Amino acid sequence: MKSKLLSSGLVYSTDLGRICPDCRQPSSACTCRQAKPAAVGDGVVRVWRETKGRAGKGVTLVKGLALDAAALATLGKQLKTACGSGGTVKDGAIEVQGDHCERVLALLATQGIHAKRAGG
Repeated sequence: MKSKLLSSGLVYSTDLGRICPDCRQPSSACTCRQAKPAAVGDGVVRVWRETKGRAGKGVTLVKGLALDAAALATLGKQLKTACGSGGTVKDGAIEVQGDHCERVLALLATQGIHAKRAGG
């Protein structure tokens, strides 16, 4: 009965709980949705200011960090606190509201992360 349930398009079972749609295992035993490593890219951390798609409001972007999601969120919180502004972490990038490129570069340098200024 168990294997029959898992081979169907079932997403929830009262016996097993939530089912992963990819590997058809209970979400507690899911093997495909384990913490995936972040994309490393070319290994260069870049910091720049961007306004595109934000109605003229500027944000400071940090991309290229080879950190997992938890460490990226922690670093994002530290950067936002140091800059005294809001922001978010999404798609492997840290966004800090406002133009804080120099402050972000200085904070990354104190943490031993070599970053370079990109853009204009």
